[in-house]
Amino acid sequence: MNRLVTLCLLLVTLSLACSTTTPATSAPQDQAAPSGSVLFQDDFTRPVSGWRRYTSAEGTMDYDAAGYRILVNSQNTNFWSSPQKNFADVRMEVDAGKLGGPDENRIGLLCRFTGNDYYFFMISSDGFYGIGIFTGGQGRLLGQSEMQPDSNIKKGLAVNHLRADCIGDTLTFYVNGVKVNSAQDATLNAGDVGLLAGTFDQPGVDAIFDNFVALKP
Repeated sequence: MNRLVTLCLLLVTLSLACSTTTPATSAPQDQAAPSGSVLFQDDFTRPVSGWRRYTSAEGTMDYDAAGYRILVNSQNTNFWSSPQKNFADVRMEVDAGKLGGPDENRIGLLCRFTGNDYYFFMISSDGFYGIGIFTGGQGRLLGQSEMQPDSNIKKGLAVNHLRADCIGDTLTFYVNGVKVNSAQDATLNAGDVGLLAGTFDQPGVDAIFDNFVALKP
């Protein structure tokens, strides 16, 4: 994997990857929510809860066996999906694992998705992580020049519990209950939450997600 991610990382086929609905431009839905309250949660047992269902030669995003599956068959491509919400400050958690494909991959969470731009928190199945922003059609890491290794990331087919906090201009990433890094950025203020999976030079990344929850910090 090219760790110097200026990002070959997020050169994405946008028409394939993004949700079909742009988040509402009205006030964020979490404004009146008390701290600790559940803003949205999904165990993916009901295939009508708002996530995108998409299949083509390039890949698949769909509910699958009480989880949500993202399969990416194209090189250097991200797919992402969101439940069409609108939050400002949010704490997201999900269980994420690799079903197949290369360990050099991208699996993670996103917040403040505006229809085009978003913050991302990702790991790879060979033990690296990154926090960054996708804006203006390009992605870049925040507070790091390349994806960094972390021993808390379980490799290969193992399931990792991911948590990402988007609070004010502070973005914090946890893997399996341990804080791995934080970054500062004030570009995006509110938007949707979501899941992502992507490839580097090898296609065939197959990821599964379960037990997604978004909480008010």
